[in-house]
Amino acid sequence: MDKVIASAAEAVADVRDGASLAVGGFGMSGVPAALIAALLEQGATDLETISNNLGIDGFGLGTLLAAGRIRRTIGSYVGNNKEFARQYLAGEIELELTPQGTLAERLRAGGAGIPAFFTPAGVGTQVADGGLPWRHDAQGGVAVRSPRKEVREFGGRSYVLEEAIVPDFALVHAWMGDRHGNLVYRRSSRNFNPVCAAAGRITIAQVEHLVEPGEIDPDAVHTTGIQVQRVVHVPDADKPVEFRTVRTPGA
Repeated sequence: MDKVIASAAEAVADVRDGASLAVGGFGMSGVPAALIAALLEQGATDLETISNNLGIDGFGLGTLLAAGRIRRTIGSYVGNNKEFARQYLAGEIELELTPQGTLAERLRAGGAGIPAFFTPAGVGTQVADGGLPWRHDAQGGVAVRSPRKEVREFGGRSYVLEEAIVPDFALVHAWMGDRHGNLVYRRSSRNFNPVCAAAGRITIAQVEHLVEPGEIDPDAVHTTGIQVQRVVHVPDADKPVEFRTVRTPGA
């Protein structure tokens, strides 16, 4: 039951070209940066990522993006990354833009074994009607558009059908974990990490504090060990500040 792997490099060694990856984090909080850095060094390419956003230039998934290693991404926020904007408009990457709550639920459903669900989010928009530009061509036109989705009425209200996401791998960051894979997240860094961890066929967790089984109060566990296959101890996890603000004393 000891799921601890000696290094991040060893933990991501079998991520193959073309693999799909659910990656935890929101902005720069709770990002499994050590695992992403190891994957950058490992060399896998043609990847499909599922994450709230693609990091920023020079950090997190932004490093894989800059190296041209991401073919397609499913996400809900695409700001704060100039290289992503360039690649998307140049037709170098495909984007499936998804409402944030829908993205979380698609991952949660994948982890729960639910193949699809109906939601009101997106009804009456291109999310349901189709036509969102998934990929541009080199001339700036639209090469691939999103398809129309099924819409049904329940109780007099319209809902759109969304499919679950079950990625090949999930990369997550936790504040604490034990050798069995039980994880505890801290404050805002919890964000998308629990649903990513649940959805992945193989879930790899970097943890700041590695403890022995039994040291975590069962009531405090956010992700149970049955959902985690590999644990890497990263005591010096990189956690930069996205927007640093200061004020003059007395202001």
